[in-house]
Amino acid sequence: MEKENCIISLQNVSKVFDGVTVVDNVNLDITKGEFVTLLGPSGCGKTTTLRMIAGFEMPTEGKILLNGKDITKVPPYKRPVNTVFQRYALFPHLDVYDNVAFGLKLKKVPVKVVNKKGVEKIKFKHLSAKEIDAKVARALKIVDLEELENRDISTLSGGQQQRVAIARAIVNEPEILLLDEPLGALDLKMRKEMQLELKEMHKKLGITFIYVTHDQEEALTMSDTIVVMKTGEIQQVGTPIDIYNEPINAYVANFIGESNIYNATMVGKLKVKFLGHTFKCVDDFKTNEKVDVVIRPEDVEMKKVSKDYDGDKMTAQIVNKIFKGIHYEYVLMIGKNEIVAQSTKEFAVGDTVSIDIEPSNIQIMKKEITKNVYPEAWINKNNQVVISNEPFDCDITQLLPNSHIDDDGYLVDKDGRRYDLNDADVIAEISLDAIELSDDHDVGQIEGTIVSIVYKGDHYQVMIRTEEEEDFIVDTLYSWNENDIVSMLIKKEDIKLTLKGDIKKYEVQQ
Repeated sequence: MEKENCIISLQNVSKVFDGVTVVDNVNLDITKGEFVTLLGPSGCGKTTTLRMIAGFEMPTEGKILLNGKDITKVPPYKRPVNTVFQRYALFPHLDVYDNVAFGLKLKKVPVKVVNKKGVEKIKFKHLSAKEIDAKVARALKIVDLEELENRDISTLSGGQQQRVAIARAIVNEPEILLLDEPLGALDLKMRKEMQLELKEMHKKLGITFIYVTHDQEEALTMSDTIVVMKTGEIQQVGTPIDIYNEPINAYVANFIGESNIYNATMVGKLKVKFLGHTFKCVDDFKTNEKVDVVIRPEDVEMKKVSKDYDGDKMTAQIVNKIFKGIHYEYVLMIGKNEIVAQSTKEFAVGDTVSIDIEPSNIQIMKKEITKNVYPEAWINKNNQVVISNEPFDCDITQLLPNSHIDDDGYLVDKDGRRYDLNDADVIAEISLDAIELSDDHDVGQIEGTIVSIVYKGDHYQVMIRTEEEEDFIVDTLYSWNENDIVSMLIKKEDIKLTLKGDIKKYEVQQ
């Protein structure tokens, strides 16, 4: 259902490149005048989504509506949309004025004329020099470059060039301005300044901004609405405050701000246990349900205690301390588990502190992934299971109780019936901690690239993507880096199989 006053609506939009789905069934409504940020890591589909709104890419499925009208197949130049790219693509042989005026000089606008017979008609004409001057002057004033209209592009700073690119985009008075990581080429100080300036420009213009970035700070600083994306899918849509304070899952919590994320169990009504301690909470889940808990560092309350403290608060030892200007950041150890905390109070490394967390600051979420499930797996002629086009040794006798493998490789049941499982479709399941990772590429059965890492307090949860675009989720005690290529080793006894369909169809006739 579309929002009221909706200007852009993406309805079941998907985009497939060479058989790989990069945007997967996206539904999103954007209100007129809103500043919306598409946020996510590289490869999550945010730029492709932006390019489909601009008309540079056509959706494989779904449709895009502008003010309620289908523009899915409308070419870019017929859409009231302008785009600012990370590389500004300014013309080096033109000065600031001519760069901004370039599109206006090509533009034709409709005017009403009356012919000799008194009939009113619509004709298209170029803008006059006076009209172009007025529009360029307004655009340069908005971006604070009105004194530099005669300057060569090569003499401008990165921030000034970025303003010229924005002026060139807004001078055509688009209904929507698309910005694809336009601050990526600037240094940190200039980027922070431009974040505030872009927000101010948005207020002055009053038009819809759709902004793409992987920088959470940019998203939190500028946006009315943040759309968090992962592997082509929208994870959560909300205000910066909602996204930060009420993340829908561990991925969003990890991507927006610093987070402590832990495996936890609901042990009673509004009670959750993690780090070996039971806390009161405000989220109601079933007793004994496994959940993820997110604690923001600023919500960890610390108080110095003696080492022989015997109170009911959880205690930890400070092992690291960093001064951040407005607060200290501490790394605490609770047994073998780590927790990051922020406080304006100063403690010393080695201090023992008690820890308290307000119930409202304990964010509890349904556990996203408890095991790897591959519903499209199959058995090959060697009785191996094939996942992501790679064979893995497995125990196919689990598909039939009291069975064994004969000398010919057939599965034999207790009554002597034989089954040829070559090409049999199965569901394969592998637990998250059953996959061993190695940087030795000869160790495992399959290789992949690490595409995301989430620290869970006492371990890392790593997502590895193979060349066949299959994902493996792994819980590991060891730290890795994104884009590392790793080898994965899976023991045959750790692969659980379920046959799809009736085993009778694989029976070998005697």
